[in-house]
Amino acid sequence: MNAKINLRESIKAKLSQLSLPVYEDQSYQIAQQLYQTEEWNTATTVAITVSKAPEVDTFQIIRKGWEQGKRIVIPKCEPKSKHLDFRELKRFSELESVYYGLLEPIVNKTISVTPDRIDLVVVPGLAFSKNGYRLGFGGGYYDRFLANYQGKTVSLAFNEQIVNDIPVESHDIPVHKIILSEGVVSIGN
Repeated sequence: MNAKINLRESIKAKLSQLSLPVYEDQSYQIAQQLYQTEEWNTATTVAITVSKAPEVDTFQIIRKGWEQGKRIVIPKCEPKSKHLDFRELKRFSELESVYYGLLEPIVNKTISVTPDRIDLVVVPGLAFSKNGYRLGFGGGYYDRFLANYQGKTVSLAFNEQIVNDIPVESHDIPVHKIILSEGVVSIGN
């Protein structure tokens, strides 16, 4: 476990060094790469988190999805069951700040969407290996969700988040692609 904690701290420290102009520029370049993928272009329903710095900025991606007529669903964490409830977001005012300042859908303003209706999940993470494994933020929510999810998965990452090795456990599931500012890393499944 300590290896994961140390890796989380080192990546957070690297990301905290990114200036706002670099952060915005890299986030924009990563978004442009995402829009060129088949996964994005064929998806009608996209699951994505609302970013919190220093994660890649997803506000622009959510807006682009709306502009393109995609259904955007945002996860609501259920702490008791440790499950994710993806809910359709039609405007940013349907969000509220909950645990750790994370923005989540307001339940009585949004509707739940079942995993089988989701074409693409943009999986968050703090660090990624070139073989698609990720180090999450420690809650295990996405590992549980991905265990039964059949659709496509991608992750967005700054170069600082790519590492040679991530401690992998039996329940860890790699994503299909990692989207970087200068290109896409496809993971052979």
